[in-house]
Amino acid sequence: MTTMSRSSTLAIFSCIVVLVRNLGGPAMAAEGDLSRKERVKVGLLVDSNAPMGRIASSCINTALSDFYEAHPNYRTRLSLHFRNPQNDVVLAASAALELMQNEEVHAIIGPEWSSQAKFVIDLGIKAQVPIISFSATSPSLSPTQSRYFVRTAYDDCSQVKAIAALIQAFGWREIVPIYEDTDYGNGLIPYLTDAFQNIDTRVPYRSAIHPTARDIDILKELNKVMTMSTRVFLVHMTATLGSRLFVLANEAGMLNEESVWIMTDGLSSLLDPVGSTAMSSMQGVVGVRPYVPMSKTLKKFMEKQLNSSHGISPSNGTETVTLFSLWAYDTIWALAMVAEKQWTSSDQLRYVRPSTNRKMATLNFSDTGISEMGPKLLQGIINLSFHGLSGLFEMVHGQLQPSGFEIINVLGNEEKIIGYWTPKHGLSKVLSKTLSNRTEENREYYSTSVDDLKPVLWPGKTLKEPKGWVMPSLKDTKMKIAVPVKTGFSEFFKIHWDQRTGVPSYSGFSYDMFVAVVDALPFYIPYEFVPFMNASRQSAGTYDEMLYQIKLQKVDIVVGDITVVANRSNYVDFTLPYSESGVSMVVAIKDDERRNMWIFLRPLSWDLWLTIGLSFVLTGLIVCFLEGRHQNEDFGGSRSEQLSTSLWFSFSTLVFAHREKVVNNRTRLVLAVWIFLLLIITQSYTASLASLLTVERLQPQYVDVQELVRKHHHVGYLKGSYVRELLVRDLGFDESRVIALNSAEEYHEALSNGIGNGGVAAIYDETPYIQLFLGKYCNKYMMVGPRYKNDGFGFAFPRGSPLVSYFSRAILNVTQDKTKMNKIESKNHLRRSSPCQDEELSQGGATISSHNLSLGVGSFSGLFIITGIVAVLAVLAELVKGFRTKHSLRKGIERKNSKVVPLTSIGQGDPNTGPANTTLSYTL
Repeated sequence: MTTMSRSSTLAIFSCIVVLVRNLGGPAMAAEGDLSRKERVKVGLLVDSNAPMGRIASSCINTALSDFYEAHPNYRTRLSLHFRNPQNDVVLAASAALELMQNEEVHAIIGPEWSSQAKFVIDLGIKAQVPIISFSATSPSLSPTQSRYFVRTAYDDCSQVKAIAALIQAFGWREIVPIYEDTDYGNGLIPYLTDAFQNIDTRVPYRSAIHPTARDIDILKELNKVMTMSTRVFLVHMTATLGSRLFVLANEAGMLNEESVWIMTDGLSSLLDPVGSTAMSSMQGVVGVRPYVPMSKTLKKFMEKQLNSSHGISPSNGTETVTLFSLWAYDTIWALAMVAEKQWTSSDQLRYVRPSTNRKMATLNFSDTGISEMGPKLLQGIINLSFHGLSGLFEMVHGQLQPSGFEIINVLGNEEKIIGYWTPKHGLSKVLSKTLSNRTEENREYYSTSVDDLKPVLWPGKTLKEPKGWVMPSLKDTKMKIAVPVKTGFSEFFKIHWDQRTGVPSYSGFSYDMFVAVVDALPFYIPYEFVPFMNASRQSAGTYDEMLYQIKLQKVDIVVGDITVVANRSNYVDFTLPYSESGVSMVVAIKDDERRNMWIFLRPLSWDLWLTIGLSFVLTGLIVCFLEGRHQNEDFGGSRSEQLSTSLWFSFSTLVFAHREKVVNNRTRLVLAVWIFLLLIITQSYTASLASLLTVERLQPQYVDVQELVRKHHHVGYLKGSYVRELLVRDLGFDESRVIALNSAEEYHEALSNGIGNGGVAAIYDETPYIQLFLGKYCNKYMMVGPRYKNDGFGFAFPRGSPLVSYFSRAILNVTQDKTKMNKIESKNHLRRSSPCQDEELSQGGATISSHNLSLGVGSFSGLFIITGIVAVLAVLAELVKGFRTKHSLRKGIERKNSKVVPLTSIGQGDPNTGPANTTLSYTL
């Protein structure tokens, strides 16, 4: 019974509990759960009056709701404390200080602007509170330099290489940055300038516009930009100022088919918030913005925002999702995850401050207090990695790193993606995993080709690529062209002064080439010549000094016989050369050697003469030996007579006047080969001597540069030319031995005087001048030695000038027109008509010496060897024959001696009777 009543009581109590929970339980339970959650206070500095601030606030609230809906069991909750600093640096600093002192926040999200973030970061360092910004992208703020600054966005510098690749793809040589005159705008300009220098793109002007500038001030700056020739503009501004700029630029007619407008991600990531009016003024603009992969989560989020009260349409006063709002969303998720992971006890969620009063009526910058949770939140968010709405959320050196950039083209009220850029592959039409297999000859390559971009609809609704520059639009403006003032070699450039009016006129090869090239350009160029001279109408300096006037922006072009050399390209750009050139040496010609009494010895070298003499002696001795063995009476007599006869015989064979007869066949063989050798040498000698006596051979006085340097001889060069540097720096001449000359007449006088009469041993100059000089004095001087090549004559322009490519193409058209070139050269007397031509001794850099004109032993070594072998064999054969003859005689004598019998024994009688009367010998 008792047991049953206890069971009934328990069942009734359970029903009551269930009923209470069904009636009021949810509210009570929820309130109980929240009361048990630890609140982590986070400050939020957002300008709710600005479009980006309103969008960010909306996404932050959505992120907070989505995160804890997905993680209801987390022990911590972010408690956001909102402050509106507007766009004011002081308000941002005071709001941050108030959040630290009174609210004791452990992290601050924001502020939006880079100028505000500087002061807030200093406060964060003092209070050990991480300052987390999703929109302060200026490179002037560095997480590596400010430990408590975290950028949950991309640094503006990350887009610099993408912009440079875009500029390089289209080949624009000049660009004008138009940027916001704030920390945000100024911070990126040095990085852009360095990137443009690396691709040889010049920045002729920088246009800085303050956010508070009036429309009239912006128009004045735009009109100033319009007076320049550059038509490629890079806009780096926030949405508020950027939208005003494009509206005014469009009204001023600056967005036309001749211009190129490029915007950084500060605008291209916020196209919707700028409004429909600004969008209609940005037609044809190209932009660069970070690439955000479209995930299922992002697509769902965008649909949710679009259907909410904050994201219906930008046309009715509301805003849509931007990249900054995605970063704000991911920032809340990251901070919420880190807060949950780093929290261990309630003691962490407090401030340590020296003051006993926790909340102050007045702000005290010296007493911010120190957050105990702040360092842990900082460490956690730096090491955090997850995939958020904007892509991979992972800190590298305290900030996010982009995977790539989109290149967009504004068309109507939307943007068309025309390509992508990645740090590894450069430009491409698509961005996918297949890029990892993008190779050229199995090697990864970086593309800056326009072919890797889709077609662009430029301002003015044209598909034709703008050239990026125009001639200045001001009236009565002409390009100033500096020309040299020369006293010699006027065939290249000459200034004629009218005696009555003093107005100059111009002529010469370089002048005619410039006029022909300008006529070949596809557009008109107004210009005027400015002689580079002083008050007395003399040259104002060297050619290098004249070229430097371009860098000083005193002239626009330099025209004349300007040599293209490497050191000049440091401050000017040259066109393709319109004339070949190079540096050579001119020296005087030696006197005619035909007047030399010893010229008959010149055909043969001294070693050949000596070899022939020895051959005569040896041949005579061999003949004497061979004929003497046969007892030839013509070679008989005493030894001195035999020697003289032999020598005479060998010499007389030259003219076949010998009277002596030879009887030895071996002698005849030796003489046959010897006479053949003499015949060949005689014919060669006759031909060489005839050539020396009948053909005029010009021999230079000097052929070796090192000889001139070693003997410290004076050399000359054309005054104002770069040849002086070549002589002193490269060839090693002493500066005191280098003499400047002005004309061909001075060349002639200096070379004629020679080194002993105050003249020079040689002239160093460029080949066009040397050819003109030798055209007048070709029978007295000649060009010798190696030729030091250069690129020839060209026109000089400012570094990065877009005119260079047009002039170079026009030069090719003119120089390849042989009829036109012959006409220009003949007009300026550059084509020689003189019958005398210089004999250039240099062949591939090696000089021909006078010894090369004489025949040497090597030319006849084969014949000498054959003759020697035959003579030696003949002597050996004769010696062998004599040895064999002597040996045979000796054997015969021995045989005879063995057969002689003494007959004394034949006549002998009996021993007892005595010897016979006679003794006989008998030989068989």
